[in-house]
Amino acid sequence: MTFTPHGKHLIAGQWLAGDETFNSDPAHGPAHAYSIGRVSDVNAACEAAEEAFWSFGYTSRADRAAFLNKIADEIEARADAITEIGTQETGLPEARLQGERGRTTGQIRLFAEHILKGDYLDTRHDQALPDRAPLPRPDLKMIQRPVGPIAVFGASNFPLAFSTAGGDTAAALAAGCPVVVKGHSAHPGTGEIIAEAVHAAIKACNLHPGVFSLIQGGNREVGAAVVQHPLIKAVGFTGSLAGGRALFDLCAQRPEPIPFFGELGSVNPMFILDNALNNRGTDIAAGWAGSLTMGAGQFCTNPGIAIVQAGEKGEAFVNAAQEALGAFGAQTMLTDGIASAYQSGQRRIAEIAGVQDVLTTMCDQRDATPYLYRTTAANWLENEVLAEEVFGPLGVIVTAENADEMQQIARSLQGQLTCTLHMDDADTEAAQRLMPVLERKAGRILANGFPTGVEVADAMVHGGPYPASTNFGATSVGTMSIRRFLRPVCYQNLPDALLPV
Repeated sequence: MTFTPHGKHLIAGQWLAGDETFNSDPAHGPAHAYSIGRVSDVNAACEAAEEAFWSFGYTSRADRAAFLNKIADEIEARADAITEIGTQETGLPEARLQGERGRTTGQIRLFAEHILKGDYLDTRHDQALPDRAPLPRPDLKMIQRPVGPIAVFGASNFPLAFSTAGGDTAAALAAGCPVVVKGHSAHPGTGEIIAEAVHAAIKACNLHPGVFSLIQGGNREVGAAVVQHPLIKAVGFTGSLAGGRALFDLCAQRPEPIPFFGELGSVNPMFILDNALNNRGTDIAAGWAGSLTMGAGQFCTNPGIAIVQAGEKGEAFVNAAQEALGAFGAQTMLTDGIASAYQSGQRRIAEIAGVQDVLTTMCDQRDATPYLYRTTAANWLENEVLAEEVFGPLGVIVTAENADEMQQIARSLQGQLTCTLHMDDADTEAAQRLMPVLERKAGRILANGFPTGVEVADAMVHGGPYPASTNFGATSVGTMSIRRFLRPVCYQNLPDALLPV
């Protein structure tokens, strides 16, 4: 199935062209023209979403589950075309796109199953106590209710799982909230074909067309307009710290401030404890190289920092990591802009005093190769820039003289999506000393693994303290992410006829 984009926005069930267009910049294959979003498109989409909420927000869980499953069906029906245009636009290999499509439809179906169980509603009931002294207690019932229209921003590095019908959209629709998607200009054709799948599901389920709209990119004013629109009640975002913080500030400055759920990335440090380093440091280094370079280092969970004990075994780890990373060739990055930012970040790290080259390579404009640097714990603690994310396959090894320096490094960390402990049984006491610190720093703590590969499950937390995310109480992956788009409502002495089903 060959897909030729038409380049239009989907707004309230209508495919609409804009006044101006931008051209896609594919890694290979033909470029296509896409309509540039306008503020008027935002207004139309948000107004339609608000109108749709009065019906969609009060649909049954069974109806919403059927809708979600139909979206998944329609995406799978377009599988080959999605892979074709997705690989052209992003440069990602076919196997990656196919796997990501499975993850996307899998999490949509997981939400369908999740809402049918009803546990997410967190229903509570305090029965009336009319005879209680000195005052009677009223009958109190509580349930979670959808908040209203949600804005979702497509992510550059996940054209399917974190974009048009990705986790934010799936969670919002499962909650009963219409969605307005601001598409990412790095993969507009992929966004368009996914929007076609959602549109087909809306028609098949006879839902209000304002339940979902896609506004293509090409205009930064669109992003500002959608988060500031008074009918939008929350925002889901995956992207850079600078871009996310700017949108977060706009949300806070609104006359009615709204929650901004931004997942902004992290360096995902690994603490390699002494016995694990002594017994299997070489194996850990090889595994780290694979995780660091996965997806050309363009995952928010790529582990960019490894902290090891200084000494003979630490040097062996450095050498093993150098050898393992040196075996990886160039990989195409998602956009020229991301590739340029990677090169700038690499130069920023290399120019810091006290940082030593371990592996340096040459990058073409859009092709990334790994870099590896090393420094001491003392130098790390003096240079905050070393703790800033470089989006790409760049690693830094920090050598600590003792456990106290490892503790200082942990305490110095900003908020992280993940922290990892590589440990053997004999390292338990050292790990126990680190755990209270790591719990305050990260949303997910791993032992003897690598953080790339985020499982979509009930217990998953993909978030963390700022700047990893803008809301430390939320997750953007897993069924708990639905809570971002719900709020509790208490019903006091209401007759059953007025209560939600």
